[in-house]
Amino acid sequence: MISRVLLRGRSAASYPSITRAYSTKNTVPQKTTHDENIKEHKASGLTTPHPPKDVLTAEVISGAPETLQRRQVRIYKPTKNTMQSGTYNTHQWRVDFDILQGGGRWEHPLMGWSSSADYMQGTHVKFQSKEAAIHFCEKQGWDYFVSKPRSPKFKTKQYAANYYHCEYDLPHLITELIRTTAAGKVRLAHTK
Repeated sequence: MISRVLLRGRSAASYPSITRAYSTKNTVPQKTTHDENIKEHKASGLTTPHPPKDVLTAEVISGAPETLQRRQVRIYKPTKNTMQSGTYNTHQWRVDFDILQGGGRWEHPLMGWSSSADYMQGTHVKFQSKEAAIHFCEKQGWDYFVSKPRSPKFKTKQYAANYYHCEYDLPHLITELIRTTAAGKVRLAHTK
C-alpha cells in the first residue's frame, strides 16, 4: 500500500531507485584499498602460491625439423632508417636468424639476385621488450645473442658555432687572410 501511494504518478524508471531506498540500511560503506583486499585474500587461504616453473621448450611438441631446433638468432633493436627522419620502427626488439654456412647460397647469372635455400634467413619476429624476445628464444630452444642498442649522440650546439674560425682547412670552403691593405681593411679570399 505504501508503494502504491509513493509510486502513483511516477514513471517505471523510478521503481528501482525507490525500492533500493527502502531495502538498504543507512550505513556508510567502508573504503578499502586494493592492497588490503589482496592481503585479506592471501590470508584467507583460498589461494596457494605457485613456485616459478622451468621453461618447457617448444621443440618437444612443435614438430619443427631438427635443422630449425638449434638455430642461432640475434636479438637487437633496429636503428633508424637513414631515408626517414622518424623513429617509429625503432621502438621494438627484433629476432633475426643468422645465415647458415651450408645454406646453399647462389647468385642468379642474368639478374644478379642473390638467393638462398635457407627458408628462415628472411624471417624476423618483433617484440615489445628485450625480455620477451629472450623468453621466446629460450622457449623455442634457440641459441641467441643480444646486441646492445645504439643510441644517437646529440651535441648541443649554438647557431654561432657555424661561424667560428677553424685552424684547419674547411672541407667545403678554404678561407685565408690575404693581407691588410694600406687603408687598414682586411680582405678575405674564398676559394673552392
